[in-house]
Amino acid sequence: MTNVGVRRSSRLGRGGIRRVVPLAAVATAGALLLSACGGGSDSGGTSKSLTFWISTVPGQDAGWKKSVAAYKKETGVNVKLVNIPYDGYTTKLHNAAQANSLPDVAAVPALDPIWSSKLIDLSDIANNKTNKINANFLAKDSSGKVLSIPSDVTASGLFINKTLFEKAGVAVPTSPQNTWTWTDFIKAADKVREKTKAKYSLTFDQSPSRLRAMVYEMGGQYVHADDSGKFSVDEATKKAVNTFVGWNDDKTMPKSVWTSGADPSAMFQSGDVVAYWSGVWQVPAFAESIKKFEWASVPTPAQPVQASDVNSGGMTVGFNNNADASAAAKKFLSWLYEPAHYQALCEASGFLPVESGLNPTYPFKSEAAQAAFKLYNESIPLYAPISGYFNSAQTNWVLKGKSLTEDPTKTELGKAINGQQSADKALQNIVDGYNQQVGG
Repeated sequence: MTNVGVRRSSRLGRGGIRRVVPLAAVATAGALLLSACGGGSDSGGTSKSLTFWISTVPGQDAGWKKSVAAYKKETGVNVKLVNIPYDGYTTKLHNAAQANSLPDVAAVPALDPIWSSKLIDLSDIANNKTNKINANFLAKDSSGKVLSIPSDVTASGLFINKTLFEKAGVAVPTSPQNTWTWTDFIKAADKVREKTKAKYSLTFDQSPSRLRAMVYEMGGQYVHADDSGKFSVDEATKKAVNTFVGWNDDKTMPKSVWTSGADPSAMFQSGDVVAYWSGVWQVPAFAESIKKFEWASVPTPAQPVQASDVNSGGMTVGFNNNADASAAAKKFLSWLYEPAHYQALCEASGFLPVESGLNPTYPFKSEAAQAAFKLYNESIPLYAPISGYFNSAQTNWVLKGKSLTEDPTKTELGKAINGQQSADKALQNIVDGYNQQVGG
């Protein structure tokens, strides 16, 4: 069986790095198990009582608790919330499918073919114009059925050491509508480094996701499949990746992050690095951990594209266990994604909304954290559709029984940064790896 994971959020214990759930079994076994857990069973809840599985760290389940309590008060329907440890969550879902005992609703970290045939079609909710759900981030099958709607989204972003920028007298853009290019940003960061004698201009997560975001912003598509499923890279991607490899000169960027796994977040938090390319999940941690300097989220570069690599923080699904429960599950999810109810969920749990037009008020005491979330919420509606490509591609792979079990990006680009091969050769090896694992 193939599972494909979404980015683990901090409520799932994520350390800021995408994890992909590995291949669990062969496709033939999956077909047998799927037949064993087909629709029409008597499992699941009732029209007045549903079970809702989540996986989150204590304290960050506040939004879900608030939502189910409000729903019970308004409708009389009891939605029992079950918080399951992340490390065993996908296995528990997998086993529940085999035992015909799936929950009625769940916020899942991955889709699994063993239960994907039991998912309720959420198209009515996703296509409701009042909800303003960003269609780029939905999980759909080939027929257009909406399999899941993100509970929230995550996006790459740029952090700066505000203290160093101010010390150097270098200005930064304040609006995503009027942002800088990567060329302008690197020039500014290098200037700050030189003036303040900081060690590096930029640290950059050793992450294919963060690289994709930068490539998208430089007009490339990174490793992209055509209609036949064959992967390749375009010229803009080659130019962007060559530029990235060139930055790793132990001045602009440290080679050690992409060649030997040094911690870029720790480097930034030391106060001796000008900027850090990571993502929104760092905000709550930085609000508490950074004390020795002022930090800020700043608009991401566009050269010329305003983009990111946007992923689902969680994938909200409903299961068709029986007629009464599935109808009740869909009603609950319809209620959940009504803008007022969904905004309340986002505020209480600190989510970036998948719906546009909202203005969540978050409980952070840190002004920098408040400003960061405001910036992300202003930026997401501006992102080009390419920003959701990889998130959607993963859904398509899992529905075909395929999985990118090992993204070759980090290894191959590490070799290029070390001078063991050219950036173009690294890209060719990455393309070959994608074609071998998920091509066709």
